[in-house]
Amino acid sequence: MNELISIWLSEQGLSAKYLASAAIAIGISLIFLLAAFSYYLAKHQVLNLINKMIINSKNTWDDALMEHGVLNRMTLLLPLVIILFLTPIIIEASSVANSLLIVLSKVLLTFQISRCISALLNVSKSIYQESAKQRFLPLSAIIQIIKLALYLVTSIIIISLIIDRSPVYLLSGLGALTAVLLLVFQDTIKGLVASIQISANRMVVAGDWVELPEYGADGDVLEIGLSTVKIENFDKTITTVPTYALISGSFKNWRNMYNTGARRIKRTIIIDIASIDFYSAEQINKLTKANLLHGYLSDKKQELAKSGPGNNSEQNNDETAQALSSLNNRQLTNIGTFRAYITKYLQQNSLIRADLTCMVRQLTATQAGLPLEIYCFANTTNWLEYEAIQADIFDHLFAIAPQFDLRIFQHPSGHDWKNN
Repeated sequence: MNELISIWLSEQGLSAKYLASAAIAIGISLIFLLAAFSYYLAKHQVLNLINKMIINSKNTWDDALMEHGVLNRMTLLLPLVIILFLTPIIIEASSVANSLLIVLSKVLLTFQISRCISALLNVSKSIYQESAKQRFLPLSAIIQIIKLALYLVTSIIIISLIIDRSPVYLLSGLGALTAVLLLVFQDTIKGLVASIQISANRMVVAGDWVELPEYGADGDVLEIGLSTVKIENFDKTITTVPTYALISGSFKNWRNMYNTGARRIKRTIIIDIASIDFYSAEQINKLTKANLLHGYLSDKKQELAKSGPGNNSEQNNDETAQALSSLNNRQLTNIGTFRAYITKYLQQNSLIRADLTCMVRQLTATQAGLPLEIYCFANTTNWLEYEAIQADIFDHLFAIAPQFDLRIFQHPSGHDWKNN
């Protein structure tokens, strides 16, 4: 082909001095023109037709091919192949231009093939995330490792093409650089080991709600990568945490809460100890009208009637014995009755899970008062619904406490000083 171009140029009267360089210039122009024309056909004709077919198809995997640009990257392979194929035909083999074009086309072709493989890996990741029910496989980390190895091999091949040496020659020299590579890629290696452990132990997957206080992270896991984990906090900020931090430290995973379908309520009401007292018979009769306490008070009356000394008439008629009855006999307390009322109130609440732990307990008294802890589980994991259920419960308990002659502790305010 180069001879035909040279003959044509000589027929046009071109000087023999410029004949060789002109033939090479025309040959290069012809090669790039054909490559550009092939790219145009692939990009704007064939690819548009394929995109229309993908849009009209019912499959979802082919949409991922278009979304991640696999087909766009593949269109660049055609002009590079044409350059590689036509260069030995059109340009003289002994010329420098021939060698440069062949090396350049091989380098670009190798790099573009790597980009296509990388895009295909992204497609496989996207399909896996959409189809997998439980995404315990650390696909992001695995794909990043494959990409790292892919581009490392690509770099070696490109260097071997440029210096015209076998890739084995370059690989033989990497042994001496092992220590340097370990130092450079130490975070990558730690991240890979962490990803494997996270996957094997099913510690966390994308979509889990996790808390890592030392990193200020509290939200949903977006992605578990080779070296970092992306967490979207509830204020819509993104926290990036090293992958190995999940195995080197501790974190809280709320996944099981969602699997259970219930969320724990654990809050305290602090009772003023000075308001705790025994109930008189009149107060007990008044409380008997409460439906939630009717069964409890009936049982307690029978239990108290059978218990302890001080049940004979002589002792009851003695004024001293009556004054000391609180020491000698069991009596109902307002705090105990209040605990029983809260327990019954929670048990009859349809928004509280009856099959999970539900109790009201006393904690150690403090200088602020006696804490009563409400411990139960709401029947929802929705944040808004959970907060509404919790608020309704404590709204009622704060309002009903005075009916039991109990005071909720709070530090004195200006209103308290004004009334006193």
